[in-house]
Amino acid sequence: MKASDVRAFTADQLKDELAKLKREQFNLRFQKATGQLEKSSRINEVRKDIARVKTIARQKAAEVKA
Repeated sequence: MKASDVRAFTADQLKDELAKLKREQFNLRFQKATGQLEKSSRINEVRKDIARVKTIARQKAAEVKA
C-alpha cells in the first residue's frame, strides 16, 4: 500500500482500513504461533501499513483543527 493511495481515503475509510489491518496482523501473529505462517515478511508489511494509516489519519486530523 502506497502513501499516495492512503491519502485519498476519507477519515471513515482510514478507520475501516486500520481495523482491517489490525485484524490481519492478529491473524498473522496467530498463524506464526501455530507454525502455519508461510510468508513471514507479511507481518512487517502489515506493521508498516498500520503505521502509515495512523500517520496519515493524524495529519488529516491536524489539518482539520488548524
